[in-house]
Amino acid sequence: MKYDCEKSDSVTVATKPANNIAETVIAEVVERRTEIEGKMIEDGMRRTPSRESMSHGLDRLRQRAREHRNEKFTALLHHIDVELLSKAYHMLKRDAAAGVDGVTWRAYGVDLQEKLVDLHGRVHCGAYRAQPSRRRIIPKPDGRERPLGIATLEDKIVQRALVEVLNALYEPEFLGFSYGFRPGRSQHDALDALWVGISTKNVNWILDADLRSYFDTIDHELLIGFIEKRIGDRRVIRLIRKWLKAGVMEDGVATRSDMGSPQGSVISPLLSNIYLHYGVSRREL
Repeated sequence: MKYDCEKSDSVTVATKPANNIAETVIAEVVERRTEIEGKMIEDGMRRTPSRESMSHGLDRLRQRAREHRNEKFTALLHHIDVELLSKAYHMLKRDAAAGVDGVTWRAYGVDLQEKLVDLHGRVHCGAYRAQPSRRRIIPKPDGRERPLGIATLEDKIVQRALVEVLNALYEPEFLGFSYGFRPGRSQHDALDALWVGISTKNVNWILDADLRSYFDTIDHELLIGFIEKRIGDRRVIRLIRKWLKAGVMEDGVATRSDMGSPQGSVISPLLSNIYLHYGVSRREL
């Protein structure tokens, strides 16, 4: 199937720095207990793809993002090719619940290459449409409920692919003591860093805090504004807007809002990190 594709964006363009944090923020080294780090490598406990598994194009993007922290990237969507979509598909959980279309991982795998070629064409030509996430309520230990959004299989594939691209761009910028929803990091790394900190420094207090309804209260326009500080590729911005505006479906009724990013979607954790990083670090919330 052929699509009336949009023209490609221009190459990366350096722009005026949006803020001055780049000069003051230096990526901190992730501190781990030596014996724990060795065991993690031996046992292969990493739950996310290693950097070596990513394409050379993303490696170059990561290097440029690290060297040019005030640069605005105007050409990113071309990184999402059929090969990356295929990798994204195989990175998804095989037994995960289906979205509103009922398509499972195994069902989509039939004639996979043909489907991915078609999906790639729709993504690059603007014909791709995001669907609402299926709402599922998960009970919490304290009696409250957590609403999860289960995206369709194709939405998961495209989101997973874009997350790989955006991680290459944002990971060099995120702070070293940030551990949530980061590739190659986990709660175990955070605990190890805490152990190192309280073992080597004079610590008088530890703050334990939780942001209530954080995912549900993310302001879409404020988030897009933060993203546009580093991303000038209008097609990537439109993709993200599609997912934010798709809303959720519950009991056959779709609802949309200008706030929130569904918990459980592939891209929500990264979007929440961008929102928190720019909002708190740069005092713009």
